[in-house]
Amino acid sequence: MSKFQELINGNKPVLVDFFSSIAGSGRSRDPLLNELKTEMGEKARIVRVNVDNNKHAAFTYGVNGVPTFILFKSGQVQWKHFGKTAKDEVSAILNQFV
Repeated sequence: MSKFQELINGNKPVLVDFFSSIAGSGRSRDPLLNELKTEMGEKARIVRVNVDNNKHAAFTYGVNGVPTFILFKSGQVQWKHFGKTAKDEVSAILNQFV
């Protein structure tokens, strides 16, 4: 099993930010992700997946555009969002699953 599969199959919620360095969406979300990491601490994991380098993951999870957030818990997709979103919205979703 890949490290990614092990991560999303765990009991801890995992927020995955699918981004593209080509589209330029990657850096604009850094402050939001850093704030969420600080807020969540050890209660949740937040990871980034570059779809340019991980086309299989993007295909597997139906990522048709970037930026896309997907929240996993115990291997199941709990929430999926395409496009920009506010930190408060993402935080509220994460807190439902911690």
